[in-house]
Amino acid sequence: MVEFDDKDKLSDALLRDVESSSSDSHASVKRTGTVWTAIAHIITGVIGSGVLSLAWSVAQLGWIAGPLSMVLFAIVTIISSNILCDCYRYPYPEDGHIRNKSYAEAVGSYLGILSSHVSLLLLHISTRAMPIAIDVDR
Repeated sequence: MVEFDDKDKLSDALLRDVESSSSDSHASVKRTGTVWTAIAHIITGVIGSGVLSLAWSVAQLGWIAGPLSMVLFAIVTIISSNILCDCYRYPYPEDGHIRNKSYAEAVGSYLGILSSHVSLLLLHISTRAMPIAIDVDR
């Protein structure tokens, strides 16, 4: 998705603040992605393989609860994405002087070290122990 083109003026203007790490400093990067490819990557990252069982789950909930639950989950996803975006800079989302590079740094900045350790423990339990329990149950 990235092509190099020496004559591309637009990407040169977009990347003028970025220092080149290669020895050929006048080669600019041409990005071929669009808004639609970015949206597709975000959707596949958020939904993942859960989309395979989505139709069966909605069918089990019925015509009213199924679509309502999908709307509810979409709202929760939007809210949590906005919260994570606001936590990138500390102490203010717009002009904070500290940039949190990871989820652990963001939790540590806002909630303290103890809460950071507790949330990371819960995160590791949910990402490692739950799939094992689901696999054993089958």
